[in-house]
Amino acid sequence: MREQPLVDISTVDAVERRRGPQSSSLVPALTLVSHPMADRAGERVLLSTQRGVAVSRNEPAFMRPGQGPGAHLADPFLSRKPVMFFAQPDGRVRLEPGEGSRVAVAGLVLEGPWEFSAEEVAAGVPLELAGRVVLLLHLAEPASAEAPDALDMVGSSVGLQRVRRLIEQVADLNVPVLIRGETGSGKELIAQAIHRRSPRRHKPFVSVNLGAIPKELAAVELFGARKGSFTGSVRDQEGFFQAAHGGTLFLDEVGEAPPEVQVMLLRVLGTGEIYPVGERSPVTVDVRLVAATDALLEQQIQEGRFKAPLLHRLSGFAIRVPPLRERREDVGMLFHHFAREELEPLGELKRLSPEEATAEPWLPAALAVRLVRHDWPGNIRQLRNVVRQLVIGNRGQPRLQLDAQLEAELATLNAAASGRPSERPAAPAASASPRRKPSDITPQELLAALRESGWEFQAAADRLGIFRTSIYDLIERSPGIRTAGSLSVEELKRCHRECAGDVNAMVRKLEVSKRALVRRLKELGLGAPE
Repeated sequence: MREQPLVDISTVDAVERRRGPQSSSLVPALTLVSHPMADRAGERVLLSTQRGVAVSRNEPAFMRPGQGPGAHLADPFLSRKPVMFFAQPDGRVRLEPGEGSRVAVAGLVLEGPWEFSAEEVAAGVPLELAGRVVLLLHLAEPASAEAPDALDMVGSSVGLQRVRRLIEQVADLNVPVLIRGETGSGKELIAQAIHRRSPRRHKPFVSVNLGAIPKELAAVELFGARKGSFTGSVRDQEGFFQAAHGGTLFLDEVGEAPPEVQVMLLRVLGTGEIYPVGERSPVTVDVRLVAATDALLEQQIQEGRFKAPLLHRLSGFAIRVPPLRERREDVGMLFHHFAREELEPLGELKRLSPEEATAEPWLPAALAVRLVRHDWPGNIRQLRNVVRQLVIGNRGQPRLQLDAQLEAELATLNAAASGRPSERPAAPAASASPRRKPSDITPQELLAALRESGWEFQAAADRLGIFRTSIYDLIERSPGIRTAGSLSVEELKRCHRECAGDVNAMVRKLEVSKRALVRRLKELGLGAPE
């Protein structure tokens, strides 16, 4: 294994991905997360900046990237009156619900046009249509010739497509590869894909988790040992490098390698030679090394726990795996993929393709939205476990429901991808507070800010130093604060009479959002002013 010229190439990081279409050729798109015909998850349509895109029961055709032809949403509960989407050159997207079209964003039914900022579109906005179909508004590449399951990796997100391209670029070369990404993000799948695309595909692929090997045994396990080299050694022992001869050795959690093993790895990367424990003569091995870590190796180098030359040798070519929260458009496809794996042995695959077009979705829209909005700290591994728990826990039931355990697990949301609609971004007030964490704000502080701001959510958000989208989540978690949607018809009518139809007076009396109150009054035909 001779040393190769170093090439340090990595996938785009999260910051660059969130910059919006100005920094790349990405365009807004709508991807199916959930549909009564569950196997349609992952189909999408691109939004053109030249003209609006009408989405209804009968238009347009949604299709998988790299495949065709597509099909209409075709759910009988969707309106024939289209929802219009207008993509702006600066990355904003305007949504105009059609008459009779029920569009909800994180539980809030839209009664008029809404505009999503470029930042919101980049983060991903889940949209519910008629309470049955869930679409994700997000950024996508304008064209892709790749099937979404290429290289046996499920998904068609921007980050995953870039990973696929990097695999194709490096697979046939004999350079070491360092795969970096969070736990559960699928690093071993990438190592396997590199091996299958390489000239070594017919030779062994050996996977080793260094974090699972006792440190005192790591050298023996990796490089082997000669008979009598340590107590209990009664015969020669072959190490993982020799087992992978001619093929690929995948070292997971390489940051856990003990110092003496790091020195030996440096040698084998530079010379292609190993010294089995107790052996004085080198043994030549022909192994392509692929390593992976979720650790901050640069920090370990500063702390003296990892050797800088080893990092340079390992990262002859670097691939960063995006976490699941950066590829929310893949959640629907991944859920369907894992659900199929669980349903098949149960004999319940029919759940994914009901015979009746009017059947209730097996994956309810509200649950699909929660899955998309979840932060997924355990990434794909965590999603797989959630799917298994859901499928087995709801065995034989017509639709999926969360139990107490899963309810608690999915309770944490990513505020940046909360998906609540926001108005056109306004300039922050001069007296706006520094940015704070929504979790630091108490219900009493929230209520005081809302009262001081006349129940204008943007003004309250500026006072609190949070984003407007976080106000909705804070209200949901504050049982002492009501919403216009929770008010009874009798209470609304009584307050309307007492305030003589003065909406501002009603807002002060009821302590709810003016915009939401006006909507309720219109629904009741109480003649609320614009």
